[in-house]
Amino acid sequence: MPTLVERVRATPPRCGATRLVCVDGPSGSGKTTFAGRLGDALDAPVLHLDDLYPGWDGLAAVVPLLHDGVVAPLRRGEAAAYRRWDWARSAPGGTVVVGRPPVLVVEGVGSGARVVASHAVLLVFLDAPVEQRYRRGIARDGESYRPHWERWAAQEDALFAAEGTRARADVVIDTGDRADTGDR
Repeated sequence: MPTLVERVRATPPRCGATRLVCVDGPSGSGKTTFAGRLGDALDAPVLHLDDLYPGWDGLAAVVPLLHDGVVAPLRRGEAAAYRRWDWARSAPGGTVVVGRPPVLVVEGVGSGARVVASHAVLLVFLDAPVEQRYRRGIARDGESYRPHWERWAAQEDALFAAEGTRARADVVIDTGDRADTGDR
């Protein structure tokens, strides 16, 4: 982690005055835990794409939401903001203001899309064997996630194939050897 922190701090911002860090990878790979630790080490906020996905079939829609609400305003030197998705109501919720932080860590599937990551100082891709990721996902989200796993995984596969995310990542981390903690 110290090497990544040094790398982020040493790289000039590419998203206006913000050093954008993207943590991508499939569900259950450890993104949330990793991004939280990296955000703490950088003293930076972490934006979780779980707050932006417009429902279980909204993975493709998150990229323009992230770009238009967060990346584009930061590039222009403006405050970034987004509408949080209300999963309980299955509808858009309130607005969250991100502001113009010096460093912003964005984690979630789709954060490494070209239109976003082209403005990042670091793109990290996390992965683990599918069986382990599935166990982590169910442990984390409970049985409510089980019926959505396959359709979400299909959207992930399509997005990663179209974007070539893993191949473009600055760092690829295999979290498969770690214990099944339920972490993303």
